[in-house]
Amino acid sequence: MDDEDTPAVVDPAGQTGEGPGAQSARTRKPRWRGTGLRLPRRFKRAKPGSAPGLAPQDLSALPSTPGAARITSIDYSPERVQFEEVDDLADFVARHRPDWSAVRWINVDGLSDLAVIRALAEKYRLHPLAIEDVLHVPQRPKVQPYEEDDAYQARLFVIVRDMRLSNGSLHTEQISVFVGHRTVLTFQETPGDVWNPIRQRIRTAGSQLRRTDASFLAYSLLDAIVDEAFPILEQFGDRLEELEDLVLERSGPDTIQQIHRIKRELLLMRRAMWPMREVLQKMQREPHECFSEITRTYIRDVYDHAVQIIDIVETYREVATGLAETYMSAISNRMNEIMKVLTIMGTIFIPLTFLAGVYGMNFHHFPELDWPWAYPLFWLISVVIAGGMIAWFRRRGWI
Repeated sequence: MDDEDTPAVVDPAGQTGEGPGAQSARTRKPRWRGTGLRLPRRFKRAKPGSAPGLAPQDLSALPSTPGAARITSIDYSPERVQFEEVDDLADFVARHRPDWSAVRWINVDGLSDLAVIRALAEKYRLHPLAIEDVLHVPQRPKVQPYEEDDAYQARLFVIVRDMRLSNGSLHTEQISVFVGHRTVLTFQETPGDVWNPIRQRIRTAGSQLRRTDASFLAYSLLDAIVDEAFPILEQFGDRLEELEDLVLERSGPDTIQQIHRIKRELLLMRRAMWPMREVLQKMQREPHECFSEITRTYIRDVYDHAVQIIDIVETYREVATGLAETYMSAISNRMNEIMKVLTIMGTIFIPLTFLAGVYGMNFHHFPELDWPWAYPLFWLISVVIAGGMIAWFRRRGWI
């Protein structure tokens, strides 16, 4: 069945303000920065007992930022391809795709303009539960099949988390993917993605993407998101090697902060990738009318990559934990060495302090005070005692 049965009309009553995605993005504090652990606190905000999901008509009552979303559309077939930057949303949703188009990919950057979300939801008859998950970020990576009925078209709804390094810190972003028979819709929180190589493959005549269906495009998008973790892990590995050298050679107060920071970033990557393995496993095992058997075969490769990434993350977390323990042991050993030196110095001066104290007492009758060599003899005895103790400590291996 075609994905464009009924054209939709954009609600002209656009409201000012900020949508749920933009509002939460502006008000939340950046996670995984600074010296303390920032736990996720943005949870689903639906009130207890409220109706499930968000129907398209419900979006008009929510605050929105008109013009804040960027929409791109790509139509392609084995023979032709067409890229379009959507400026007139009303005209775009009112017309059907070209007759030659075998697959249409619509990408939306930004979730603040709810008029865009509503128009696409009505045109492609998206399920209210899926719309709610798109707008209420962050969601746990998951896959949800929706079957064909009178109100909604058959879709395979997938939520994944895209990871990227920015200024040395790891950031994640929710990406929502709707897979239909001939249409793929993607919704991103912010502009920028890792899909430029896929767009280039679509431009290339005779490529496998041009010869396959919409589910293969969805597989390619997921594969690019998962594989983006490998260069990030390479940088984490290099940082762990540098931290290991610092711990063993010249660790300073900032070393433990760097170790804890990379541990937090690895934990963030684990939270993004661990449920992704379940998503890919479910897509691989459970058939769906919008997902071809050929694509399910390719999903196995993405699943293997996800498992490999999780194994590397767990290994790096153990290495980071070991570095933290090694750092604490090094600091403890250094403190013990300092205390040993101070104790030896105090022990050496104990008998010298005793001798000086004896001859500093206020007695009138000291026979040695009348000796001409009494003062040099006192220093000779002090030097002999101190030297003898130092030699004995060295012989015992204490210094």
